[in-house]
Amino acid sequence: MSNSAGSVRLGVVGLGFMGQTHATNAQTFGHDVVAGADLVANTRDEFAQAYGATVYEEFEAMYEAEELDAVAVSTPNAFHEPAVIAALEHGYDVFCEKPLANDLASAERIAAAAADADGFCMVNFHNRVSTAAEVFKDYQEEGLFGDITHVDANYVRRRGIPGVGSWFTNQELSGGGAVVDIGVHAIDFALYLMDYPDVEEVFATTRTEFGHRDEYVDPGDWYDETEEAVFDVEDSATAMIRCEGDRTVSLEVTWAANQAETNDFIARGTEGGAELELGGEELTMYQAGRQGTDHLLDSTLTGGELDYTGWEGSDRRFLEAVEAGEAPELNTVEQALTVQRVIDAIYRSSEDGSSVAVE
Repeated sequence: MSNSAGSVRLGVVGLGFMGQTHATNAQTFGHDVVAGADLVANTRDEFAQAYGATVYEEFEAMYEAEELDAVAVSTPNAFHEPAVIAALEHGYDVFCEKPLANDLASAERIAAAAADADGFCMVNFHNRVSTAAEVFKDYQEEGLFGDITHVDANYVRRRGIPGVGSWFTNQELSGGGAVVDIGVHAIDFALYLMDYPDVEEVFATTRTEFGHRDEYVDPGDWYDETEEAVFDVEDSATAMIRCEGDRTVSLEVTWAANQAETNDFIARGTEGGAELELGGEELTMYQAGRQGTDHLLDSTLTGGELDYTGWEGSDRRFLEAVEAGEAPELNTVEQALTVQRVIDAIYRSSEDGSSVAVE
């Protein structure tokens, strides 16, 4: 929905950490946080006090009562669909947290609703908004790398299960574990580096190695098991993703592993390659030349940081698109649906013990 007044009127559904992040960023960029909705009374009260917003228990009531331009949806994954679709039906532009939904069928319904809506839906793959990614994409457009044929994608935490007993570790609410929580970023970023080719096939294995162990070592203080705690998701996954033209992605994702943490991504192209961290600033490029003599050339680019990156940069781009009344080309529903199909294939492949087609 376009907003000629120059200040977006934002409503937020789900007022926890990410809902507050969206609200803070919106106010930072001069927009109005008009209202918020959350089932938890204390959370609503804190949000109202912090942002001067009117709060509601149900998002439907907020949509009916308020004049909004846009909505940020940051509920647990299982509740994305009703909040997003209802907002789109009201004509609002929507910023949905990743992943698009907790399962593929739900994601497909959101995508169908977005295709028929007057407003647009953007998904918060915030790691694309980084200095290294921006520089990489500009060089890619100039043809420096040729055709990117393989990406080695890593999002490995040594210890980092986000609250055993929270909705993150509950299959019904989240739709999965490490793959859904952080793997979604790695899948999206790898495909983004390859200009989002069609994905054809996945072979994967998921593992649960730490979440059920009483002797779990947790120096990061993530672990908070109670008698009621639910942990019925995976804490790591390994996958090989084959795309059109025999392009491939090797994926390693862990909430916990006995190895050093890494967010390294390596892109191999026919004319050059690159190495960068997810959400990072530094980019190293690998080339070859014949000037003087045959040689290899490695160059590392530093400095020149973007003004806004990560969550701030992603929110800013969404709000600018709302102001302009134009759907952004970045972080589209169609791309988020592709990621959801890969996630679905990872789980199906691990269960079947064989490679599966991406449907």
